[in-house]
Amino acid sequence: GRRECMEELKHECGVAAIKLLKEPEYYEKKYGDARYGLNKLYLLMEKQHNRGQEGAGIAAVNLTTPPGLKYMDRRRALGSGAIKEVFDSVDASLKESSHGDLRHRPFAGGSYIGHLRYSTTGKSGLSYVHPFLHRGDRRERSLLLCGNFNLTNMDEIFENLLGAGLCPSMDSDAFIMLEEVARRLDKEVQRIYDKYGDMPGAELNRKVNEETDIPAILRAASSIWDGGYVICGLTGTGDLFALRDPWGIRTAFYYYDDEIMVIASERPVIQTVFNLPVEAVRELLPGEAVIGTNGSIVYTSPVNPPKENITPCSFERIYFSRGSDRDIYRERKALGYILSGPVLEAVERDVENTVFSFIPNTAEVAFLGMLEGVGGYVAAHKPGTRIRQEKVILKDIKLRTFITEGASREDLASHVYDVTYGSLAAGKDNLVVIDDSIVRGTTLKQSILRMLSRLGPKKIVVVSSSPQIRYPDCYGIDMRRMDEFIAFNAAVELLKERGMEDILYEIYSLCKLLDGTPLEKTVNVVKKVYEKFSEREISGKIASMLIPEGTDMNLEVVYQTVDGLHAACPDNSGDWYFTGDYPTPGGNRVVNREFINYMDRVWVP
Repeated sequence: GRRECMEELKHECGVAAIKLLKEPEYYEKKYGDARYGLNKLYLLMEKQHNRGQEGAGIAAVNLTTPPGLKYMDRRRALGSGAIKEVFDSVDASLKESSHGDLRHRPFAGGSYIGHLRYSTTGKSGLSYVHPFLHRGDRRERSLLLCGNFNLTNMDEIFENLLGAGLCPSMDSDAFIMLEEVARRLDKEVQRIYDKYGDMPGAELNRKVNEETDIPAILRAASSIWDGGYVICGLTGTGDLFALRDPWGIRTAFYYYDDEIMVIASERPVIQTVFNLPVEAVRELLPGEAVIGTNGSIVYTSPVNPPKENITPCSFERIYFSRGSDRDIYRERKALGYILSGPVLEAVERDVENTVFSFIPNTAEVAFLGMLEGVGGYVAAHKPGTRIRQEKVILKDIKLRTFITEGASREDLASHVYDVTYGSLAAGKDNLVVIDDSIVRGTTLKQSILRMLSRLGPKKIVVVSSSPQIRYPDCYGIDMRRMDEFIAFNAAVELLKERGMEDILYEIYSLCKLLDGTPLEKTVNVVKKVYEKFSEREISGKIASMLIPEGTDMNLEVVYQTVDGLHAACPDNSGDWYFTGDYPTPGGNRVVNREFINYMDRVWVP
């Protein structure tokens, strides 16, 4: 959910969860606030606001609610102000019920989950905002679920549910996952009922609480899931859990002590909210679940065996996560440092007549790394030379594109950025600008490069700290349509220029042939689009496509290499958007189907 500086790029959602491990009175006495858990949940969500601005929701389970009152509470809202709206609503409810026993108020429970949503499916509206609720006829059969995920084999999962006699009323993957986990929870509870059927009600409830096997439920529910996911769930009896996919595509972090258990999508968020050193916060392992029981026991359990090809998402490191994470900060600097060599080559090592800058604000750390690399060259070969760095590009964050249609909107959007006039010598200086990624290139062409040309640089070098984005993501980032990627469009233009369009029809036929094969036998044949060209050729074509009409510009585009990416981010090897090497078979199906959709839209009558 962070905005890309050049162009709007939506992505994976965020999760937050808290379980208080002591009685509510403990926190009121120690911290002076009965809403300790709720306040911490608010901070966890607000500090992950970057991960979702289309909606937010929270839910709570209260184990001390007397019969006749709601024991599960949920609030959801739409829009970028959803977090505040949700918590304002909860605050109003708490004030209305301020009389009586503290433990009986809404959202005064000890277990909470929260979610920040960015749609990656195009489906919107309050009914698609997490957490999703399955209300059973008893506490132990009720379930709340939210997550950061995208599954690629929804057809198979849907058929699986139909085969089990269920008929899901919504086709979103979140709802279908909820139904599958709820079905397995129901079977587990029934197993315990059957085992202790003659016991009195209170004792039977205690047995259900003690013996419900959350890892077994998750193992059975997720056995056929293909995709990237972190799901957080909360049962009506207060069991809290989070599960990570066995490929490790999506990430989650957790912490617990004798007072609290906490889960979030990003590590520094937990560090900041609870004032913890980096070593105290653990990363959930691929295929692992962390569980907090209603008996206040916290433990981890392997649910699905980790896959051989563990591939955590590298875009998380390049761009999406907050840069305040210790390791992410180092990795982003390394991405910039690695690019300093190709950048110096692009300006023919003329450091004296080159101004270095970045596109605000997400590329600043990579910019610092690039300057370090340039500094090393200058110290060795041109001691005493001053490296010229300027904030050439400014972003007017107050400007909103409120006109919704036509050329007027494009004109308004082009003014979201501005330049610092007088920051370089026209006709003499090169200008180097770095950003974290170039996806579509539209804002770069329509706005930024047009404005930079006004400064009259001898040459502009646009640097991307990530490699060329060539393939769709299918695990949570809003990057699906092939013709939205400037690298893909550049390859297609090269094919057309060289009279090789037949390759596109050949790939189209192969994609259609594979679409009917079993999921595990599908391969990515879209790679053939790029086979005839070097990375440098595609970068050159991208540069020519980015030059705004009516400008006389000497432009070069320098991309990170895949090897450079892995050198800088060694632990996050997920690179399918750059290489087409999808970790799950469902990814290959998605890319082939997206190519079919592209051909049907653009090429096939």
